[in-house]
Amino acid sequence: MSLRNPFPWWLWLLPLVGIGCAAPLWLHVWEPAMFVWLNTAFMPITAQVWTGFSLLGNGWGVLGVTAPLLLVSPRLMGAWVCAAPFAAMFARIGKEYIVSPRPAAVVDNQHMRIVGDVMHTVSMPSGHTTTAFAVACAIYLALSGEQRKRHVWVLVLALGTGLSRIAVGAHWPGDVAVGMCLGLLAGLLGNVLLGAIEPRHFETSGWGSRLIAMAVATAIYVLLTEPMDFAENLPLQRVVAAVAAVSLLAFAIRSARSLKA
Repeated sequence: MSLRNPFPWWLWLLPLVGIGCAAPLWLHVWEPAMFVWLNTAFMPITAQVWTGFSLLGNGWGVLGVTAPLLLVSPRLMGAWVCAAPFAAMFARIGKEYIVSPRPAAVVDNQHMRIVGDVMHTVSMPSGHTTTAFAVACAIYLALSGEQRKRHVWVLVLALGTGLSRIAVGAHWPGDVAVGMCLGLLAGLLGNVLLGAIEPRHFETSGWGSRLIAMAVATAIYVLLTEPMDFAENLPLQRVVAAVAAVSLLAFAIRSARSLKA
């Protein structure tokens, strides 16, 4: 396995620069007032919209949502799967070593909207935001230059996930900003790892695609049996599970045909 850096040096600096620029937020200089302002500003948008966006920051939810890529472009799905371990590691290290209270532990709960369970600890960084940006950046960076112009929307979806964590009262703006930067770094590292894996492994009959297909099958089961963070997400989870199931069935048929060929 040979690791190569396909990106310019300045792109690797962006996560560090972003975390530095967000320092007034994660140091809680501007943050409490900004959180209350944003949380209040998002109140006219129904909670189901924000909980739906949060599903894009849950690993099982992302597997279901991106399942069609098994048919359209397995390598793009492989890109974010390669980035996922880095995102999980960054989020876990942050939560393990940074003692940061959640907004509900600091702000008067009568002055904010809280959706789902009330959480008080382990705030930095936002794991959902880190995951969403790792997925979006990994996919976006794996596209060609021309394709990137048409698929900026994947980054917009990730931004929606980050904002949703503020809207449901779970995270500070600084948690989200740092999560975005860590997600970008995970996306970069995921693409480096992807480049070390031979493309044939992500073909229909490749081991990479088949392992991902097994993960999608597990995601379908989880989506149908457990609420992902919010009870409000159950109807959406069933829709995502149905899309994933159809995609998985089509992939299985294509895979079987490739073996016979």
